Amino acid sequence: MRNSSLLTSIVVSSRYIPVWVANLLLIIVILITTPATLSQTSFSTTLPLVAFLAIASMGQMLVVMTGGIDLSIPNVMTLVAMIVVGAGAGNDDRLLPAIAIALGVAMLIGLVNGFLVSVLKLNPLIVTLAVSQVVRGISIEYAADVANEASVPANLSNWATGQFLGISNIFWVGVIIAVVMTLLLRYTVAGRRFQSVGANPRAAHLVGIPIKLYVVVAYVLAALLYGLAGVLLAGFISSPTLGLGASYLLAPIAAAVIGGASLTGGLASVISTCAAAFFLTLL
Repeated sequence: MRNSSLLTSIVVSSRYIPVWVANLLLIIVILITTPATLSQTSFSTTLPLVAFLAIASMGQMLVVMTGGIDLSIPNVMTLVAMIVVGAGAGNDDRLLPAIAIALGVAMLIGLVNGFLVSVLKLNPLIVTLAVSQVVRGISIEYAADVANEASVPANLSNWATGQFLGISNIFWVGVIIAVVMTLLLRYTVAGRRFQSVGANPRAAHLVGIPIKLYVVVAYVLAALLYGLAGVLLAGFISSPTLGLGASYLLAPIAAAVIGGASLTGGLASVISTCAAAFFLTLL
């Protein structure tokens, strides 16, 4: 029994090795061909980009773990950014309420996705693509009304472009999220149950785990992470446009899969997903 458990652990862990090997090889190639890419100045510019993708990818990872997929990321990020601009109106006093409203809207979108996929049992690919198009339409209409407030409040912009200990504030946010998610998934009852929902839904159902609830929660939390990435990206570029989230459609899916997650659902690694985001950003 002990040997079987050890073998299972080795097999599971081995799925996360390729992304680390890929990162090592990529760094070696960069050091040989374009070492300036890894200079302090260049690297400090790259880290926020890594964080944006990593945060969005961690959200996608949660959905993928349930056997789903989410194509609404780009437009959720864009709408959130537009809301921060519009509700914030360039006023620092309105920044926190604007962020709260924006993230609340993101979670509502996730709730709709989760309900349609889990409760109504619709195809997640079709659902999230359709919801994404609706969100895009809302973004376009909303953006037309906030044309006169084209920038986020200064405090958000200043913070997003600032550093702590010589490292981007945004990157630190990504690190904190990764650590918290890792601890929750590995060391809490809810986290372990969440993993079992994707790994073996039938067994999870037999032991009384509310599968539908966990799937809905996955989409809601994922949307929260997309929204947070949108807020941070809006602050980083100061004046977000409707194309803000365009590059985040397939990259988060790729990061989740390269990081060892299976599109059929099951276990995944937060840290390996972030490593995949690092790889894709450098690539």
